[in-house]
Amino acid sequence: MKIRESGMPDEVHWASFFDGEAAVGKLFGAAEVQGDVIEFGCGYGSFTMPAARRTSGLVTALDMEPEMIAVVRGKAAELGLTNIRAELRDFMADGAGVAAGSQAHAMIFNLLHLAQPQDLLREARRTLREGGVLSVMHWRSDIPTPRGPPLEIRPTPQQCRRWMADAGFRNVEAVDLQEACPFHFGLTGRR
Repeated sequence: MKIRESGMPDEVHWASFFDGEAAVGKLFGAAEVQGDVIEFGCGYGSFTMPAARRTSGLVTALDMEPEMIAVVRGKAAELGLTNIRAELRDFMADGAGVAAGSQAHAMIFNLLHLAQPQDLLREARRTLREGGVLSVMHWRSDIPTPRGPPLEIRPTPQQCRRWMADAGFRNVEAVDLQEACPFHFGLTGRR
């Protein structure tokens, strides 16, 4: 299932909107993630590579575009990151393809403008072990941005907080991404 308004610009243009390394650092926190990480919609791997460097486990990077999977696999090989498994998967239709409670961290970046965001949040929660963390990042809707879905379908941080709580996440907190990603907001929550 295609996510509405999910087209990607070229990679250089895309990378100009944020500092992926700094964003992952802010959303993951200071300590290395102990366990596996799942990323819903890996795109060019802008956040996949930093996540792989900040976890003791495997990063399962999902995307429904074969070109994006090829890019992530190529980057992982080039960087010598052996803890990335990039998988072509329609996670909205078919789920994440990992066991329930198997992940320490889940990443949903720039996707919650889809038609049924609660379904994706529930699937992310299913994958997380007890105490596991979900990090959410999305385009801001309160300022003009050089990219992103139309303003009318962008969720606000308040909507995302509510959806996360409704999906069963607790301790939902804002993460200041201003320096790393001035066009985005960030949230984390625990299973």
